[in-house]
Amino acid sequence: MVTGPSGVGKGTLIRALMDRVPELELSVSATTRAPRAGEEDGREYHFLSPEDFARRVERGDFLEHASYAGNRYGTLRSELERPTPVVLLEVELQGARQVREAMPGALRVFIEPPSGGDLRTRLEGRGLDSPEDVENRLEVAWEELAAAHEFEHRIVNDDLARATDELVGLVATIVGTQPRGAPQ
Repeated sequence: MVTGPSGVGKGTLIRALMDRVPELELSVSATTRAPRAGEEDGREYHFLSPEDFARRVERGDFLEHASYAGNRYGTLRSELERPTPVVLLEVELQGARQVREAMPGALRVFIEPPSGGDLRTRLEGRGLDSPEDVENRLEVAWEELAAAHEFEHRIVNDDLARATDELVGLVATIVGTQPRGAPQ
């Protein structure tokens, strides 16, 4: 399981990890937020209406679920029932805490920015969110960063190649595989 504040580079690190550890399969989270340009239902997220999300929570369909920056996110239990050796979860802090309770043996990695200023620059630079959304995400990020000590593995994403190597090393050890070499 990989977590960290919005804009820290979780998605970039996870894509690099999956290129180098082919045994992994990324869980597709569910969300109530609207799709961004180019996103497809079932690929980036399972896009659910707030009502459908709430019904599925009531039925117990989620391993974890949380509210984040005005939307709901969660991991459907069905994502863990796939016939793959290892499923990778990308979750927010609230969800990570729920996964810790439900699956105490899961590898839990927290990705940190080099600094708060870097996080702001990344969020603003990606151009995906309004200024209000950036501020909301930063407010949540400060709370998440204060909880980094809850994770047995922490990686500072100050250098993408180094952070990728560190993440790949952790996961390959758990999976028991020889990762593919670093990209040239």
